[in-house]
Amino acid sequence: METLRTDVAIIGAGTAGMTAYRAATRAGAETVLIEAGQWGTTCVRAGCMPSKLLLAAARAAQEARHAGTFGISVSAPRIDGAAVMARLRQVRDRLLADIFEQLAAIPAARKIDGHARFVGPTTLRIDGGREVAARAVVVATGARSAIPSSLAAAGDRLLTNETVFDLDTLPTSLAVVGAGPLGLELAVAFARLGVPTSVFDTADQIGGLHDPELAACARTIFGGEFDLHLGVEVSVEGDRLCWSGEADRGSARFDRILVAAGRPPALDGLDLDRTGLALDGHGMPPLDPGTLRCGDGPIFLAGDANHLRPVLHEAARQGDLAGTNAARYPAVTRDAPPVSLAITFSDPDIATIGSPGTHDATGTARFDAGRGLVEDRTEGMIRLRARRSDHVLTGGEMVGPSVEHLAHFVAAMVAARMPVAQALRLPFYHPTFAEMLQNALRDLAHELG
Repeated sequence: METLRTDVAIIGAGTAGMTAYRAATRAGAETVLIEAGQWGTTCVRAGCMPSKLLLAAARAAQEARHAGTFGISVSAPRIDGAAVMARLRQVRDRLLADIFEQLAAIPAARKIDGHARFVGPTTLRIDGGREVAARAVVVATGARSAIPSSLAAAGDRLLTNETVFDLDTLPTSLAVVGAGPLGLELAVAFARLGVPTSVFDTADQIGGLHDPELAACARTIFGGEFDLHLGVEVSVEGDRLCWSGEADRGSARFDRILVAAGRPPALDGLDLDRTGLALDGHGMPPLDPGTLRCGDGPIFLAGDANHLRPVLHEAARQGDLAGTNAARYPAVTRDAPPVSLAITFSDPDIATIGSPGTHDATGTARFDAGRGLVEDRTEGMIRLRARRSDHVLTGGEMVGPSVEHLAHFVAAMVAARMPVAQALRLPFYHPTFAEMLQNALRDLAHELG
């Protein structure tokens, strides 16, 4: 049997895997990159980029509908679903070409096509009988969509993020199962593109919000965009989607059902039990978040595969850390994760900064003033948190216009462990949406006393 010996083997050629490859080779390790499926990143192929392309089309339609607010007469937009989807794929393929260019720069001898599974602590068997014997291994296999068994009867009417962007045209009606970031973004996009849309979730919150007041605000905003059914279980019976909750039950037929109810790590089929690691009931090995090392061995888990923070910038950061540590093993570097930052591009956007939990004081601001009135974008609110003991900002949640930018300002303040009084000395230009942060900080300062 042919055996390739190398310093580092990386399983998965997405964002985390490609970054890990660059980090390991930069550290001087002989490295191979193994991919069983499509080479390239989930973000560009079936994630954040195609969803933003769909949202961009939806925003154009929405702005046309609301132009009358400003005294501008525009006829109702005529939406060409086939043209919308064609442009999405055209731009997506252009972005993918950049990824393929990066992959092409990796020597062919360092890239292996095939499914890898462990046959020992750091020995991998690839399709066809080849083996790779490495000193350390980085698992960066990402995550994949999961179809609940209760929906399987829908058959080819089911969509996931891995298939929805390949539709030839827009569906005639759509059910979205899952009101998290992905489900919410796609529901807003399709609804604004004229598709009758309903959203279902077992939870009472949407978009990852935890603050009860903000969650209620978001439910009101997005409940005006599409039918919203929270706290319900769903199933398919015949050709109908059925839902049932304490105060909400019914059924309807939808042209398509989009499942956006979570993406579990794609670790099945790796035979991780052959590594000697102790696995939990979900097949996950013990993981040190500071080093991304599994247990006390030379295996590292990076990106969506570890399910710590399944977003692209975290996948890249973790890939760099895992690749560096694998190359230098057994000497490993510990890295404190940055401030947690999550954004849902739902227009109005949703953002959470810092880890939810107990806090001493909260400051609130709304968007129904200043720039919000100018642009007729007054929906939403901001809630910032600070410790009463030292007045240092600890995080916040927000829903509203320009939140994708405001959230970065707050994350920088939290990372700098900035007291509220110091944050209030920062410049807030008038008239901008950033002034709403200033209002929230003032309210927080008043609460702190």
